[in-house]
Amino acid sequence: MISFKGRHTPKSIVLQCVRWYCSYSLSYRNIEEMMQERGVIVDHSTLNRWVIHYAPKLETAFHKKKRKPGLINIDKSGANKAGIKSYNSKNGRRIKSRQCKYLNNVVEQDRRRIKRITRLMLDFKNFRSAQATLTGIELMAMIKNILGDTQLSS
Repeated sequence: MISFKGRHTPKSIVLQCVRWYCSYSLSYRNIEEMMQERGVIVDHSTLNRWVIHYAPKLETAFHKKKRKPGLINIDKSGANKAGIKSYNSKNGRRIKSRQCKYLNNVVEQDRRRIKRITRLMLDFKNFRSAQATLTGIELMAMIKNILGDTQLSS
């Protein structure tokens, strides 16, 4: 469980701000203004610290609960086949692979979501903040995909 001990702001507000920043094309100042409209005073630099601190922790907690893949789409790379074969031999669970050029294109073009969200960000000042922010963006994308799959099946 992620600890919010010592924070002056409630857990729900911190998580809401991190989710908005990682899910939508909003700047820290946009979120600061949105929170002020809701009666919560939060500085944009505090939002930055929350994303850097909590996005990797949320991603780690999510991956502990996420199920392993049963099917992987790959291209004709020999390294992919060897990697899946090695994984299957080490673990008792078998992962099937499917070679389809067009299905793999969706995975290769996945960077578009990140470009859309990071357009408002001027630059990443250091590697740690870039890694934490991109981790959060990928986490929100995974959650949206899982929620979309469950909503379609129900």
